[in-house]
Parts: sequence; structure tokens; C-alpha cells
Amino acid sequence: MSSHDASAIHPTAVIDPRARIGAGVQIGAYAVIGAEVEVGDNTRIGPHCLIEGPTRIGRDNVFHGHAAIGGEPQDKKYRGERVALEIGDGNAIREFVTINRGTGDGGGLTRIGSRNWILAYSHIAHDCLVGDDCVFSNNATLAGHVTVGNHVILSGFSGVHQFCRIGDHAFIGMGAFVNGDVPPYLMVAQEKYARPRGINAEGLKRRGFDASRIAAIKRAYRALYMGEAKLDEAKLELAEIAAGSDDVRAFLDFIDAGERPLLR
Repeated sequence: MSSHDASAIHPTAVIDPRARIGAGVQIGAYAVIGAEVEVGDNTRIGPHCLIEGPTRIGRDNVFHGHAAIGGEPQDKKYRGERVALEIGDGNAIREFVTINRGTGDGGGLTRIGSRNWILAYSHIAHDCLVGDDCVFSNNATLAGHVTVGNHVILSGFSGVHQFCRIGDHAFIGMGAFVNGDVPPYLMVAQEKYARPRGINAEGLKRRGFDASRIAAIKRAYRALYMGEAKLDEAKLELAEIAAGSDDVRAFLDFIDAGERPLLR
């Protein structure tokens, strides 16, 4: 263990001698920290939390009670191979959140970025990659191999199918079940499955996007979702708009990189 204040660790906490605990870390009653867990400075771990390794956690994170972090992947193909979880800095992870390590066939790593707000009962499965500054509302769920960009909001009880991607600044509505890629900036809501409902204009304004940037993104949305054009035809129009907009270029690049069907 690194140098730390023993008085900040409850006497009932169980810490494996192969764990590394940074300075200023607080660990609550009956928490269990397993082997090959690294906890960065000034992180707080609430009562009854379970953190298994290999897991590397950055600094200034807060884990509320009963979170289960770094558990084995829920994948029948997993055979005990060495796989890991990485969590960045400044995340808030609430009660009963579950985050699993990766799988050998899926890259071996689940990664969570920094400054995310992951609320109670959310689940992040094996091999997911989550960016920075996201909000997962209560019971939001990612299946395996999902990629989530930066500044994404998943509303309560939303779910994302395995291997899907969600682009930067997207907003997923309450109870939406996402079974295709969601391009950046979009807002989607529930019917039988999630469907596009415009762009996340309010979120973009809050993050400093000016009127001209938002207007270009709206044009891109209309080209892709509001006309009768097939996808290849819509992409030609997107390429024209992208010539004057880096945001639309990112939108088009996201579409081109996809392996699953586009949510449309």
C-alpha cells in the first residue's frame, strides 16, 4: 500500500495486501478491496462496496455504498483470463452500480473516463468504453462492447444493445432501448425501440455551441432523418455540409466508422 491515513479506513474494511491505496483515500465500513486494485489519491469508497481487480482507479472519485466494481464479466465465453478495468478521475458512482472488467476476446479492458456521474443501479458491462463528462441516470444499462462518447446523457431505465456506439453530446431519453449506432448530437426517445427525435440543441447550447454550429448540425440531421434519401444519398449531402463544419465532419466520420446498422 501507498502512504495513507489509516484513520480514514474503517476497521471492518477488508483490504488485500496486494492492493495499492493512495494518499487521502477514505474507505467505509465492510468495504472489500481485492488484489491488484489501485486506488488513486483522495478517492472515497463507501460502506459495503466491493472492488475487485485488476482494476485501476484514478484520483478524486466517490463510490457510494454497495457499488460492485471490477467484477468478472457476465459472458459465458470468459474462462478466467486476465482482464482489467480502468476508471479515470473525479467520477461519482452511486449506490448499487455494477461495472465489469473486460473479456479476453473483447480487448481485455473496460474503460471509464473522468468526471462522469453514474447513478444508482446503473450497469456497465464488459469491454465498454465510456468517455468523459457523461451522465448515466438511474438504471441506465450498457450491454457488452458499447462505446459511449463524451458529454452523453442516458436517461433513467435506458438500455444500449451490445456493440452499439453513442456519439458525443447525444441524449438518450427515458426508457429508450437503443439497438443501433446513435450519431453525435442526436436526441432519441422511446417507441418500441429508440428513434431519433431531433438534435440535443439545449445540451449543445449549455456546452458553448453557438447558433451557426447548431444550425449546421440541424441541417445534417434533416439531411439524414427528415427526407426520403437513402443513406448513401444522405451521406453525399452531409459531405457538402461538412465542408464548412467540423461538427458535421465528426457526424459523418462517426457514421462511416460504424459496423452496426445506424439508428434511423
